[in-house]
Amino acid sequence: MSSLQLKNIYKVYPSGVTAVTDFNLDIEDKEFIVFVGPSGCGKSTTLRMIAGLEEISAGELYIDGVLVNNIAPKDRDIAMVFQNYALYPHMTVYDNMAFGLKLRKMPKAEIDQRVKEAARILGIEMYLSRKPKALSGGQRQRVALGRAIVREPKVFLLDEPLSNLDAKLRSQMRTEITKLHNRLATTFIYVTHDQVEAMTMGTRIVVMKDGFMQQVDSPINLYDHPINQFVAGFIGTPQMNFFKGNLIGDEKKVYVKFGEDKVALPKSKVSLICNLDKYLNTKKEIVFGIRPEDICDANEAPEIKTTIDVNIDVVEALGSETLVYCKTKSASKKTGGSIDEEASNLIAKVDSRSTVKAGEVLKIALDMEHCHLFDKETEITLLARDEQNKNEIEELQIKQAKELKAKEKAEKQAENDAKAKVAKTLEKKRVKRK
Repeated sequence: MSSLQLKNIYKVYPSGVTAVTDFNLDIEDKEFIVFVGPSGCGKSTTLRMIAGLEEISAGELYIDGVLVNNIAPKDRDIAMVFQNYALYPHMTVYDNMAFGLKLRKMPKAEIDQRVKEAARILGIEMYLSRKPKALSGGQRQRVALGRAIVREPKVFLLDEPLSNLDAKLRSQMRTEITKLHNRLATTFIYVTHDQVEAMTMGTRIVVMKDGFMQQVDSPINLYDHPINQFVAGFIGTPQMNFFKGNLIGDEKKVYVKFGEDKVALPKSKVSLICNLDKYLNTKKEIVFGIRPEDICDANEAPEIKTTIDVNIDVVEALGSETLVYCKTKSASKKTGGSIDEEASNLIAKVDSRSTVKAGEVLKIALDMEHCHLFDKETEITLLARDEQNKNEIEELQIKQAKELKAKEKAEKQAENDAKAKVAKTLEKKRVKRK
């Protein structure tokens, strides 16, 4: 068994910077957990706290039910694969893989057996006599993995191990690591900023931002039911299209109005909107989101009745699919702004054989069964997964709204304090001059 529990974990550096805040996670035996998020979100710091390379400022870390906060890294029975491989350049592949076992005074016969078995699993048997400088990036990565495998640890920790590889090799190594997890049947914790790696490898994904956990769920649930606008935008390539708008209509028909366009929401979606009365026909803004893969050329999908007209800016033919960068009616009328303001505000995935061209007006169809709605202020989703999930979403919206108010109050207080300090300093200087 190799389960982990992280309870109320915090990491605060001496400078006062808080890298990880209130991190809570139960990891089951044999799970493949992926920490994903932008650079600086605290995912590698969390991994290093699990490994014992960073001290936990507050909270408790349990491995197999044993509190390990004060246990040295070497005694936690964990193996870590670093981003830069961290191989010894003067040692052969064999010696690199065997080094940790030699330090543990393990019998030579058992070391030899473990190293050769790991080399066979990873397909690097013919490289055992080479030194790291004679290996390619992918081969070095396998050696780093092999060094972890021979330890036969309770938990494997991998810190962005594929970030230094080219796209083709990265894809190949993703598959190999997944196969390795299935073969070894142990717990893997994998850190990456690449959401494609996260979606293809993890049994569960932890999405992080600014040291906070945003959502923990299976890949498909993160894709279909993002808890907030950040998760929705981070998961999926190209990212989800977002539009500021309002909900209008009545009990029979609800529409999303964004810019000069108006689209109807299916009844199945309307029934899942939390606190509908709070948004319907009010000035309270929402954010309407829809993924590029849920938008297509209206001529290719006559069964989808929800359509709008857009102006095509750029067409990217990728072979298997074509991406069309467009502007909605309201965006097309804006001129003379910055690059960001002039940028296309809608991306659609159309058929790979599509003949659309830049400069044309295109009628696109929106699959509203897969659209998303978010509160503009809190960025929390308005759509529950089902009726039972409504209360949970409503509670989260209330909590987020309170946190936003508290944050605004603290920022205002800090601003007032700064102004008072400046005024006091100026007054002292004025008195001195007298």
